[in-house]
Amino acid sequence: MLKYFENLVDPYSDGQIGEKPSRQVWPFMMSFLSPFRRVIYLNIVTSFFVAAAEVGLIYYLGRLIDLLNASSPQQFWQANGTEIMVVLVFVLVIRPVVQIVNTALIKNAIQPNMAALGRWRSYKHVLDQPVGWFENDFAGRIGNRVCQMPAACGDLMFQVMDAMSFTVAYMIGASILLAAADPRLLVPLSIWLVLYSILLRWSLKRIRPASRASSAARSRTLGFVVDSFSNIQSVKLFSHSARESEYAYDILEKHRQTYAAETRIFTTIDAGLVVLNGVLIVSVVGWALMMWTDGSATVGVVATAGALALRINSMSGWIMGSLTAFFRNLGVISEGMDSVAQPIGLLDKTDAGNLSLHSGVIRVESLSHHYGRSAGGIDDVSFTIGAGEKVGLVGRSGSGKSTLVKALLRLYDPEQGKILFDGVDIKTITQASLRAQIGMVQQENSLLHRTIKENLLYGRPDATDDEVIRAAVQAEADEFIADLSDSFGGRGYDAQVGERGVKLSGGQRQRIALARVILKDAPVLILDEATSALDSEVEAQIQKTLYGMMQGKTVLAIAHRLSTIAQMDRIIVLDKGRIVEQGPHAVLIEQHGLYASLWQHQSGGFIDASAT
Repeated sequence: MLKYFENLVDPYSDGQIGEKPSRQVWPFMMSFLSPFRRVIYLNIVTSFFVAAAEVGLIYYLGRLIDLLNASSPQQFWQANGTEIMVVLVFVLVIRPVVQIVNTALIKNAIQPNMAALGRWRSYKHVLDQPVGWFENDFAGRIGNRVCQMPAACGDLMFQVMDAMSFTVAYMIGASILLAAADPRLLVPLSIWLVLYSILLRWSLKRIRPASRASSAARSRTLGFVVDSFSNIQSVKLFSHSARESEYAYDILEKHRQTYAAETRIFTTIDAGLVVLNGVLIVSVVGWALMMWTDGSATVGVVATAGALALRINSMSGWIMGSLTAFFRNLGVISEGMDSVAQPIGLLDKTDAGNLSLHSGVIRVESLSHHYGRSAGGIDDVSFTIGAGEKVGLVGRSGSGKSTLVKALLRLYDPEQGKILFDGVDIKTITQASLRAQIGMVQQENSLLHRTIKENLLYGRPDATDDEVIRAAVQAEADEFIADLSDSFGGRGYDAQVGERGVKLSGGQRQRIALARVILKDAPVLILDEATSALDSEVEAQIQKTLYGMMQGKTVLAIAHRLSTIAQMDRIIVLDKGRIVEQGPHAVLIEQHGLYASLWQHQSGGFIDASAT
């Protein structure tokens, strides 16, 4: 039966957070609520019924006492037997069914599905952010926000729907009952409501900022822990476990202090509530006893008033607890929105088409990008790479090589100029279709914490097993893959590689990355120090593979080891963001310019950064 409620809402229904999501909490949350409207309306109705049923039972308790006082046992059953049976059916059948439905709507239909829908849409939204966006924050903190914020949305909706609808129905019912017994009983209840509202207002002003600060501290703590553990090799190699512990102490202490500031507010609220509820119980029950003493109220009225006062006592604590949890979740949501509700930094045009390369000509026209600064990056760079041409890119550190490659991949939009693939401006096509036409091997390749096969299939998900193995053989990776195993029993291509491929050596990761690009078989190939992590013997073997990969492709290769690009058709030399030389290796050597100087100053085949 519960599966029926779980399937009332599709948590993966179509819908996005939006390119420019609202920075206000409630409008932002409304983007998650549209699939739940029918369920929420039904939940409001059932919550009202549950509250009304509870008030009705308290009323009937008073009536039952009065009926017992007014008759003997035999007379009682003769006069009221049918009524008692109806009440029993209500208590044993109708009320449980409605209450189970109410609970199932909240616990099975709303909370888990809203959390799943929020995580799904938040993940997709964050995944669409440009690479530079991720470089400005802890991956652990971003992940925490994506996972925790939607769950807080589900809990918040439970608190709003259940607590508020139940409370309104209960207070209305309680007021009617007390007024029916004697309107004077509403006086202490009204005074209590005023004082309770003042306490709520005081609480709400303080809870929200305290909860937001506590949530932010919790995310900072998680981000630090993930960062420390992700870089555990550096921590160990530099013997900085004690230093990291000191850093952790500072982070955890700030977290403790913000949490303590939050809990001080809760303790103050509880203290005030205990005093208020004591006054309510004494005033309502005492007034009812005085009325019974002078004969204006029955024993049933006293019982009803006492039961209502005690129930309001416990319910007010529940409401206050729900409100504090509400604002704690609101703090999580507000803090999570700092990541999830940020507009997408790099968007495709609404009419963007898909790139389909025929020849693979790349043209860069007057390209400049300084990251918003007055210097750095690249400055007025123009060149053309012909179809099937192999071009090397050389320059000292900071000369603009990485900036140029990121622009070619459209990891950002340059401040000036344009890039064309086969005459098509890359700003007019989708980012996905552009990158689908480019195979890239970087100097450091992080692998997903999945199996070898899954990492290789990232190059081409529809590749067959034979194609996967063939690519691994070409990259000189098949032999070591066959010897791999993991703690889960996976072997060979089914072995897990660990977070970021930590279970493999640098050379092994590089060969997996090469195999992945071989499998992708894209018409444009970008190599960024593709063999830097390999030893000389393996590099010589891989170079043959690389030259085989290059056949028929347009290639741009970055290298500090100049011998690896000496055989390129042409070499472009960058310095301080500008092209200062270009031509074949032999021609550049004869010019006795910067390239020749770099070639002469190589040490072990690498560029000497101090060369002039």
